[in-house]
Amino acid sequence: MNRTVDVLVIGGGPAGLAAAARLAAAGAGRVEVLEREPLAGGVPRHCGRGGFGGLTGPGYARRAVRAAVRAGAVLRTGVGATGWAGPGTVEVTAPTGPERITARAVVLATGARERPRSARLVPGSRPAGVYSTGELQQSVELFGLRRERIGRRAVVVGSDPVARSAVLTLRRAGVPVVAVVADRPSGPRLPGPVLRGATVLELVGRGRLSGVVVRGADGRTGLLRCDTVVFTGDWLPDHELARGGGVSLARDTRGPEVDREFRTSVPGVFAVGNLLRGVEPAVAAAAEGRAVAPAVLARLAGAPWPGHGPALHPAGALAWLTPGRLDPPGHRHGSGAPPVLLLRPSERLLGPVLTVRQGDRLLHERRLPALLAPHRSLRHPAWWAARVDPAGGAVEVRLSRG
Repeated sequence: MNRTVDVLVIGGGPAGLAAAARLAAAGAGRVEVLEREPLAGGVPRHCGRGGFGGLTGPGYARRAVRAAVRAGAVLRTGVGATGWAGPGTVEVTAPTGPERITARAVVLATGARERPRSARLVPGSRPAGVYSTGELQQSVELFGLRRERIGRRAVVVGSDPVARSAVLTLRRAGVPVVAVVADRPSGPRLPGPVLRGATVLELVGRGRLSGVVVRGADGRTGLLRCDTVVFTGDWLPDHELARGGGVSLARDTRGPEVDREFRTSVPGVFAVGNLLRGVEPAVAAAAEGRAVAPAVLARLAGAPWPGHGPALHPAGALAWLTPGRLDPPGHRHGSGAPPVLLLRPSERLLGPVLTVRQGDRLLHERRLPALLAPHRSLRHPAWWAARVDPAGGAVEVRLSRG
């Protein structure tokens, strides 16, 4: 089946639903959202805790779905985008069979996933009882599994706030947490016994997990007895579809490289949300979904696709930044405001120095009066962007200790 739509949004999480709602309400024509899961809503759908704008995760997901449908967007679940059949044409697998959908604009909002145990290079056997946070939350929140199915003694691995979510989910399922193994020496407050600066060296057990070998901050190793381990954090953008369509990926985040209006290197293709860099809160991803609407509407109105602006490269203690490019030469943003960068440090920094250079030119240097942590991003208005030479090559953005 070959079909044509005006806007195709791939991914029914917070970013994709917010983009669809804003575009449909603005009269963008037929706006269609594809979601491969049986229900739309993304990760919040199986986060039973609060913290989603006064709602629980499932409540937030339901509200986002209602907003998109009421605005006039067409939401299709159980439908996966598998590849590209040409510019703007996406190959789709649906319950009714294969399709090819051609869109005047494509918004990629496929989100992120946690790096699995195999990609973390943790040796040992392959016993039952090994989870990621997403697998655990789905097992407990969606399928109602409890202690007799999950386990009797759990270890959580991770230093980010998502480790807290894993502990709380295990507690709701009635599973005691014997330790949280956090590789960073400092970080957010985590519940339960926390082993700071520790690393999991090996999984032990045949058939079922029986323990994990841990090296502590002092270098000593020991065995933690458990039958369940949950690996948390370490997010990867779900970029396979973007990469298959020839979209350039940022070298730091491995998500699509975009400008501040979320345009990728492929004309007519936009990217928003946690696909760009890994996990940020749902409200932040949804805000990006809404923010892409003006550029998509301009594309539908026939506006030319601008060229590439100078690339932004992180350096020093800056793990990643988005967007990865400045405005292209001759292009002026409608608001006239400078771009706002999202910066994520790779280590804990108190009052770091932010330095921006283009080649040998110093564009900006300032001490940031803040405590930065690797589990939290900083929004930075790039007032220095007006001093960038459009033909001067890449711009280096560096964080260093003060």
